[in-house]
Amino acid sequence: MRLVIQRVSQASVTVDDQVVGRCGAGFCILVGVKNGDTQIEAKWLANKVANLRVFEDAAGKMNLSLLDVKGEALVVSQFTLYADAQRGRRPDFIDAARPEQAEPLVEYFVEQLRAEGVPVQTGVFRALMQVEIHNDGPVTILLEREKEG
Repeated sequence: MRLVIQRVSQASVTVDDQVVGRCGAGFCILVGVKNGDTQIEAKWLANKVANLRVFEDAAGKMNLSLLDVKGEALVVSQFTLYADAQRGRRPDFIDAARPEQAEPLVEYFVEQLRAEGVPVQTGVFRALMQVEIHNDGPVTILLEREKEG
């Protein structure tokens, strides 16, 4: 699994002119699922995200986690995170998991993030979404967990 984590002051996702998910200060997380990913990767990533220390403490150092600052998360599925554009001019998505594998894993990741104590809202799987992100910092982290084994 691959995540793009953006520290935000706020973020929202709109489908058909309706806001379907939003968060205040915290993270907007784009989630890509690779062929063969399992719940092991999703659970590890949820724990990592909840405890990732990228928020400033009183001294201005990145020492606080999403849990420490009582932040929120907006999770948006993003199969294009596994685009391969090394050859030609059009990317292929061979490594991206099929929707029937990806959707349950994104849902499991969200469940695990909630179990860590993070309030989470989501986009709509396979929908054409407009994502509005107010990047804070800006701070953007790429986090990946390859399949174990």
